[in-house]
Amino acid sequence: MDYSVGQVAGFAGVTVRTLHHYDAVGLLSPGGRSHSGHRRYDDADLDRLQQILFYRELGFPLDEIAVLLDDPDADPQDHLRRQHRLLTDRIAGLKRMADAVETAMEARKMGINLTPEEKFEVFGDQDPEEHMEEAERRWGGTDAYTESRRRAARYTKEDWKRMQAEVAGWDAAYAALMEAGEPATGARAMDLVEAYRQHIIKWFYPCTPEMHRALAEMYVSDPRFHAHYESIRPGMAEHLHDAVVANAERLS
Repeated sequence: MDYSVGQVAGFAGVTVRTLHHYDAVGLLSPGGRSHSGHRRYDDADLDRLQQILFYRELGFPLDEIAVLLDDPDADPQDHLRRQHRLLTDRIAGLKRMADAVETAMEARKMGINLTPEEKFEVFGDQDPEEHMEEAERRWGGTDAYTESRRRAARYTKEDWKRMQAEVAGWDAAYAALMEAGEPATGARAMDLVEAYRQHIIKWFYPCTPEMHRALAEMYVSDPRFHAHYESIRPGMAEHLHDAVVANAERLS
């Protein structure tokens, strides 16, 4: 198979002018020509173009790319391994930057002043304000939301650590309860979800049994909450929802 310059430009997401330039500087000269003299690229040309674009993405200048690709002792696999390593390093660096930005946004939202490292250490993969935001959506941002904002604004790093430790301990206890085969409507499950309701009251806002029941609906309907609890133990979102409902009925 061979391809026209327009086809190759479409495959690679570059302009025809770029391909003409690569040909002019000797970086990528097509392997053939049509009867009318137009450039025709074969599979080997496409492989070389792929290598060129990988190196360009990594910031290599064209003259250095030419030296690398024209090295008679270089193995094509060596190029791919080098590019994979460099790209993996770049991805890891960008991921670290994205995490730092995300945690900085979370800290600003909660009104606490931590270094990016501290923010990441404290928050982990869970957003402590999800309950507060849901309170605002469901209850109009009145007393519950105002109270949660007031409390969060004065929490220190150690406060957030203690809160996260409580949550981690509760998650482990509930997973163990499920492992033991305890039903969602049993006393142990209801006692644990009542302890978590008290956790919300302690750290965020007064949470009535009915408010807790409304939050539990999110455990099965909201993808964020569902994924979180399912990552702790499969089936936990539904089990927890049913336990909260049973506990609300018990308290009423």
